[in-house]
Amino acid sequence: FSGPFTDVVTTNLKLRNPSDRKVCFKVKTTAPRRYCVRPNSGIIDPGSSVIVSVMLQPFDYDPNEKSKHKFMVQTTYAPPNISDMEAVWKEAKPDELMDSKLRCVFEMPSENDKLNDIDASKPAPVLNTSKQDGPMPKPHSVSLNDTETRKLVEECKRLQAEIMKLTDENRHLRDEGLRLRKVAHSDKSGSPTALALRDNGSNSLPSLLVVIAAIFIGFFLGKFIL
Repeated sequence: FSGPFTDVVTTNLKLRNPSDRKVCFKVKTTAPRRYCVRPNSGIIDPGSSVIVSVMLQPFDYDPNEKSKHKFMVQTTYAPPNISDMEAVWKEAKPDELMDSKLRCVFEMPSENDKLNDIDASKPAPVLNTSKQDGPMPKPHSVSLNDTETRKLVEECKRLQAEIMKLTDENRHLRDEGLRLRKVAHSDKSGSPTALALRDNGSNSLPSLLVVIAAIFIGFFLGKFIL
């Protein structure tokens, strides 16, 4: 009997009559409460066979405990015009009885057997036969080569130099604007020349900021396009 023994485990016995007479059979066990036998007795015709199902009831399996359960298949020739099976066994003489003894063996499936059962239950992988032999096409690369990288680095350096130059000019103009505002503030007469210079210095700042913003926008657009 193969475990696990958490449910009913069934083992079949095949009894065959090789003689030219009818044979009565009966199946006995040393643990009748643990097993259910169907059929447990009957008649086998000459040259025929019968399947006997032995059902082991669920129990707590202990691998360290050796099984002491045994079965015995007892047979005798059937008398003519048989009508009562119980009477046949009661009236049978010891030398007319034949028996075969069987010992029960309990086995738990090993881990390898479990893995094989799981692998057998899995569907076989389906191979894609539409694939052609040969190297797989390389995906489109978004990396830049050495020439483009060098151009991009040079462009970045040039833009950084432009930004530094514009920053210095902006600082110079800001200082000049502050100086002109001081001069205009200190000029009590409020001459038109001072006012013109002040307006000129203040108007140059927005234009410079527009130029810097345009350079940054062009830089980022050029980077994404490349």
